[in-house]
Amino acid sequence: MGVRRAAKGVGDFLIEMVGEAVAEVILSLLACALLGCLALIAYLSWSFSPRFTIAGAGLLSFFLAHGAWQTFRTPTKGRRRGLAALTAVGFTVAAMTALFLLLYATGCDCL
Repeated sequence: MGVRRAAKGVGDFLIEMVGEAVAEVILSLLACALLGCLALIAYLSWSFSPRFTIAGAGLLSFFLAHGAWQTFRTPTKGRRRGLAALTAVGFTVAAMTALFLLLYATGCDCL
């Protein structure tokens, strides 16, 4: 009985280890693809119109700054509505994307 249990435990460990390695590779490839797409978008927008690129970056910065302010300020009564909720969600998504890229794209050998 002990040998079967040990063999099952080793098999489960190996399956879990291979699964984690595959998941790590998939996440790294996804981070490299996302980073490449962001660089391509920046390049294409700059080649189309530098003025629109700077204006768009400024508007995106204001959008994210308002979202950060809404996220980290003292909560008011009730819930956020309209633009406040949209900017808070946009900031949260941008922050999570930045954290994902920080954790997984740093090991990307495509740079």
